[in-house]
Amino acid sequence: MSTAEPVRLAWFKSSYSGNEGGECVEVATIPGVVHVRDSKAPDRAQLVFRGEEWSAFVRYTVER
Repeated sequence: MSTAEPVRLAWFKSSYSGNEGGECVEVATIPGVVHVRDSKAPDRAQLVFRGEEWSAFVRYTVER
């Protein structure tokens, strides 16, 4: 069992997100890993991606 403290993630929303309470996700990064969660339910499950996977997703969405 590890005695190391869990990593504290610094979450942020897209600069395109408003404060109107609509649909939004938050992202937190650590080297090589991207965490994604629902901003309205931050205690629920998170998605975790390798950095390369997240980069491919972002490239795909920008090209559309």
